[in-house]
Amino acid sequence: MLLDLQLDGRPDQAVRRARELTEAGAAGLFTFEGPHDVFLPLAAVAGVVEADLMTNVAIAMPRSPMHLAHAAWDLQLMSRGRFRLGLGSQIRVHIEKRYGAQWSPPAARMREIVGAVKAILSSWETGERLEFRGEHTTHTLMPPTFVPGPNPYGPPPVLLGALGPLMTRTAAEVADGLLVMPFHSARHFRERTLPAYRSGLELAGRSASECAVLPAAITAMYRTEAERAAALAGVRGLIAFYASTPAYRPVLEVEGWADLQPELNALSKRGDVASMFALVTDEMVATIGVVGTPDECAAEIGRRFGDVAARVCCYFPGYQPPAEQVADLSAGLARVGLD
Repeated sequence: MLLDLQLDGRPDQAVRRARELTEAGAAGLFTFEGPHDVFLPLAAVAGVVEADLMTNVAIAMPRSPMHLAHAAWDLQLMSRGRFRLGLGSQIRVHIEKRYGAQWSPPAARMREIVGAVKAILSSWETGERLEFRGEHTTHTLMPPTFVPGPNPYGPPPVLLGALGPLMTRTAAEVADGLLVMPFHSARHFRERTLPAYRSGLELAGRSASECAVLPAAITAMYRTEAERAAALAGVRGLIAFYASTPAYRPVLEVEGWADLQPELNALSKRGDVASMFALVTDEMVATIGVVGTPDECAAEIGRRFGDVAARVCCYFPGYQPPAEQVADLSAGLARVGLD
């Protein structure tokens, strides 16, 4: 398996950070829609490092498919064919109150956005008339002034992030890849995600080769006790944040922890972070996260995903392991399926 790592931090520090991560063994770099723009760090490093680049994810609802297509086309060019456009829907409160955008049923909306972006890219690639008509977005005007033409490296893949069964089926039906949300357990992945993914492929008459599975892992990697404490604290905090969200309750339900979700949600609204962390048990950390030495983490990632995925996105929340441990993780993942 190949290792993808998060290109975090400010855009003006992206080149230095990208070099550190690729030297440590990352085959790919991804950004997420956090405190900085999701595209600018990738633009800064495209052509500078030899790594695959991906948004994981760019929030699609507040953006026009035309904006997304232009950003994707340019990053595909700048990275010499190494870019993947990963899109996500976000939850309603963020769409309406953070982005100030309009909410609509997310799976149907994301199906339309993916279709529109791919239609625009295809029109530029083939020269055929742009003719996309949807419920939420319509694209039928493309004067030559605004056409970049065929991309020298071909159109970039369009991937879709998902957690629930409806969005997962949608991704399998229309996207070039399924981005599995990091908040999951092995049981949820096997019992909920994969059946929905396979159902979507069947509905669309597609094969697995037409929609790759790209999982993510919340990782606590360490060797010393001090590293262990810092890594576990970061994973515990991220799990508490995700588990407080009503839309993510199904992951807890699979493991028998559904009653924790409203309690965590209430604590989050009061800002009682310490109490939230205290509710996340060691069992939850080990079940939802990937925990251990680099070799142990590589083995667990291989156990969870090795039969269905060729690469994995690893998150190290709140703690960045030493470069030599990242290199050992990358080497361990390279052996998945070979041992």
